[in-house]
Amino acid sequence: MKKSKKQVVYAFIDSQNVNLAIKSLGWTLDWRKFRVYLAEHYKVEQAYIFIGFILKNQDLYSSLQKAGFILVFKPIMTLKDGTVKGNVDAELVLHSMIEYPNYTKAIIITGDGDFRCLVDHLYEKDKLLRLLAPNKQKSSKLLKFAAQEKIAYMNDLKNKLRYDRKK
Repeated sequence: MKKSKKQVVYAFIDSQNVNLAIKSLGWTLDWRKFRVYLAEHYKVEQAYIFIGFILKNQDLYSSLQKAGFILVFKPIMTLKDGTVKGNVDAELVLHSMIEYPNYTKAIIITGDGDFRCLVDHLYEKDKLLRLLAPNKQKSSKLLKFAAQEKIAYMNDLKNKLRYDRKK
């Protein structure tokens, strides 16, 4: 009789997409609560956050690391109008492939259709546990087709994952 292999789950998180999509729902994500949710609900062992690096955000980075996330930084560019741009797409895809032999299932957390090729590949190889999109209304239709029955949304998680400023 063949012994079943322990399921090892990794999460790969597009931080900017998650942050902006959740804010568009009218609330702020408590990243510490989110890390606990991922561990308890999906048994996530490693959770990678892909994020642009801005020196003044050091406190944020430290708090994310204390919450149990592994940060993968992307250098940012400041555009002429002052907008900060730090596209993490390539890093997230590359890192999920570098780590591919180390996990049995992956959770991709984004609503960005640019990740369709990754979601397609993980789905076809039976390595996609879940595509977790932060906002159903703002999520790409491309992802819905790629993830099929494995897509879930964070819209209804406000009461569990909302950041409440301590008074």
